[in-house]
Amino acid sequence: MATVQLSVVVPIFNERENLELLVAKLHESLAAIGRTYEILLIDDGSKDGSWELMVTLAERYPCLHLIRFRRNFGQTAAMSAGFNESRGEIIVTLDADMQNDPADIPKLLAKMDEGNDVVSGWRRDRQDPFINRRLPSIIANTLISRITGVHLHDYGCTLKAYRREVVNHIDLYGELHRFIPALASWVGGQIAEVAVAHHPRRFGKSKYGISRTLRVVLDLVTVKFMLRYATRPIHVFGKWGVLSGMTGVLMLLFVLAAHLSYRWFGTDFCSGLIKRPFWVVSPFMLIFFGLQFISMGLLAELQIRTYHESQQKPIYVIRESRESRPGAGT
Repeated sequence: MATVQLSVVVPIFNERENLELLVAKLHESLAAIGRTYEILLIDDGSKDGSWELMVTLAERYPCLHLIRFRRNFGQTAAMSAGFNESRGEIIVTLDADMQNDPADIPKLLAKMDEGNDVVSGWRRDRQDPFINRRLPSIIANTLISRITGVHLHDYGCTLKAYRREVVNHIDLYGELHRFIPALASWVGGQIAEVAVAHHPRRFGKSKYGISRTLRVVLDLVTVKFMLRYATRPIHVFGKWGVLSGMTGVLMLLFVLAAHLSYRWFGTDFCSGLIKRPFWVVSPFMLIFFGLQFISMGLLAELQIRTYHESQQKPIYVIRESRESRPGAGT
C-alpha cells in the first residue's frame, strides 16, 4: 500500500454524537497542513450506532479508513490496531470526544520537525472535574515521570504524535497506551511536549474515572520492569534471591555459634536463641526463599527467550474494515 505523510488514529467507543463534528474538524485542520493524510476511525465495540454513522461519513468524506472490532477490547487495543493498519510516516492520536482540538495537530507536527520522535500534548488548562479526573491525573503523572525517568506533565493526553519507526518497535497490551512516551524513550526516541487546548465535553459520557488509577499503578509496575529488566529478569529476581539467601546463611551461622558456645564453653552467649523457633526456622526459610527467587529469575529468562522467538498474538480481532468511497468529498 502507498504510504502517506500523516495518519490520524482515533479510538471510538460510543461517540456517535461527536463523530460528524470530529471528522469535519479533522479534515478542515489536515487540509490546511499541506501533507497527504489518512484518518483511521477505530470502532472499539460501540453500541450506540457509531459504526453506522462512520459508514455514512465515509460516503461523504475522503481519506477515511474505518475499522470495526468484534467487541470492546479497550483503548490500548484500538491504538495498536491504528498503528498496525496505518500507512503514515507520522502517526497522530487523539480522542473522539472533541475535548482534544484537531486544530492543535500542526503544533505537534512543528515540534516533530525539530527532530523529536514523540510529541505529547499537555492539557495545561484542563476542562475536567478536579476530584475524580484532574487530581488522579496529577498523582499518576508524578508517579510515572519519577519512576520511568521521562518527565511529562500529561501522560493521559491522547493527543500525541509519533514517528513510524518508533512505534514499530513497541508492542502494546493491557493499558500501556498511556506509557508509549516512556516505552519510546527506552528504544531511543527523543521525547518532547507541547501545550494544547482542552475543551469541556459537549456530548456523551466520559469513559474514564478514578477507578482507572489503580490500573495505572499496576501497569506502571509492569512498565518499570520492562524498562529495566525486560531482557534480564534474573537481575531483579536474582538480587532479591541472593539477599534473602545470604541473610539466612548469616542468621544460621549466628545461631550455630550461639549453640556451640553454650555447649562447649557453658557460656550464656545468646543461648536463648537456640530455644526460640523463630531463630531456628527463619534462616532455613530465608535460604529457601532465596532459592525460589533465583529459580523464578531463571524461569523468567527462559520465558523472555520464548517471547522474543515466538510470534505475537494480536490483542484485538477486526470484524470488518472499510474506506472512503472513490470520489467522496469532491
